[in-house]
Amino acid sequence: MITPLNIHTHLQPQPIYAAIQNCYPETFNESEEGWFSVGIHPWKVQGYQQQYPWALLRCQAALPQVVAIGEAGLDKLCDYRLDEQERVFRQQAALAEELSKPLIIHLVKSTDELLRIRKDLRPSMPWIIHGFRGKPAQAQSLLSHGCNLSFGALYHPESLRLTPFSRLFLETDEADVPIKSLVEKAAEIKGISLEEMKQILTSNVKNTFTSIGCGSENCK
Repeated sequence: MITPLNIHTHLQPQPIYAAIQNCYPETFNESEEGWFSVGIHPWKVQGYQQQYPWALLRCQAALPQVVAIGEAGLDKLCDYRLDEQERVFRQQAALAEELSKPLIIHLVKSTDELLRIRKDLRPSMPWIIHGFRGKPAQAQSLLSHGCNLSFGALYHPESLRLTPFSRLFLETDEADVPIKSLVEKAAEIKGISLEEMKQILTSNVKNTFTSIGCGSENCK
C-alpha cells in the first residue's frame, strides 16, 4: 500500500490511498476507502450556530481510516468571533489527545493565540500547521514551540529550508498539482536527492500518522 506523502487534500486522490483527504463531519463517508482527516474548520464554526456535531465527530475520528483530527484552527480573517473559534479548536485538540491522533491546523494571523493555547494545553500529540506560507521568523517561532509545518504549492523557500527534516510535511491542499512536483521542489531547496526526500517524508508520515501501515514508498 502507498504511503501518502500528501498529508492534506480537499480533492479525492487517485489512487485513493495516495493522500490524506480532508473531510467535515457532514461530508465524511465512513464506507469510502482511503485515509482521512475529519474536523470542524474555523470558517464553518458560525454555520453550526453552536450546535456542533461532537458525538458524530468523535465516532468518525475513532475509525482507523481517520488518521488525524482537523483541519481545526484559528483565523482572524474569518468573520466570526475568535473566542468561539478557540473554544471549538480546544475541543478538537482534546479529541486528538483522547484518540492519540495528530491535529491538522488551519492558522491565519493567529500565531500568538495558537501558541498561548499550546502552552496551556501542553499536547502530547503532534500539531501540524497545514499550508504554511509564513515568513522564516514565524516558522522559527512555531517550530521552537514544538509545532510541525506542512508546505503546499506556495510558500517562502527559506521557511521550508530552516524546517528540520523530522518536522517537515508536504501537501496539495486545494491545488490540483501532483505531489511529486512538490517533493522535487522541496528536495531542491533542501539540497538533497529526490529519493532522500521521499524517504524522509515517508518516515515522517508513518511515525506521525500511526494508523497508516507500511506501504510502497513510491511517490505518486
